[in-house]
Amino acid sequence: MNEECPVCGLRFRREPGYFLGAMCISYGAALVACTLIAAALWFITRWDLRKVTLFAVLLFLPFTPAITLFSRVLWIYFDRAIDPEPPNK
Repeated sequence: MNEECPVCGLRFRREPGYFLGAMCISYGAALVACTLIAAALWFITRWDLRKVTLFAVLLFLPFTPAITLFSRVLWIYFDRAIDPEPPNK
């Protein structure tokens, strides 16, 4: 992740613990994605629940970095909407 935005100068690297909220968003998004994948697998294959869960998690793993970055972006937008600050230039 970049230190700051090259266009507006917004600092992405904040104080320690800043992205704790992003972790909550990421967890929720991962839970929803794994549940949807597991439901689709179960409807298609009718496998045992343990097997469906294992394969759903394995199919979800490649999407983990994208969801992590997306949750950080959502957290920054949420933070800027609640507590706007002028960008650093």
